Amino acid sequence: MTLQFIFDGEFTDLNTYIRAERSNRFMAAKIKKMETERAAWGVIQPEKVVGRAVISFDWYTKNERKDPDNVSFAKKFLLDGMVKAGLLENDTRKCIKGFIDCFFVDKDNPRVEVTIIV
Repeated sequence: MTLQFIFDGEFTDLNTYIRAERSNRFMAAKIKKMETERAAWGVIQPEKVVGRAVISFDWYTKNERKDPDNVSFAKKFLLDGMVKAGLLENDTRKCIKGFIDCFFVDKDNPRVEVTIIV
C-alpha cells in the first residue's frame, strides 16, 4: 500500500521553533499546535495505515538558505498530524520502520510531498 499527500508551503523550521521556545514557552506550544493541526487537515484518508511504514519526505523550499536538519524538523508536526487525523496509530517504532528525506528548491511552490509505503 502506498499513500501520498502534499502539504503546501513551508513548515516552521527548528531554528524558528527554538527561538520561540527561548522567548516564550507558550509561543512554542502555539506553533506546535498550529502546525500539527495544519498537517492533520492535510490528511484525507478513510483508513488507517496498518503495519510498519517507511515514510518519504520530499522537502521543497523557496531557497537553500536553511540547513536540511532544520527543515526536516517539521517531520514532528507532520507525524503528529497524521496520528491526530487517524492515519497512523502512533508515531513510534511500532508503526514506523524508517524515513527518507530529500531536499529540493521550488521558489514558486514550496511544499512537502509525503509518501507512506507499507
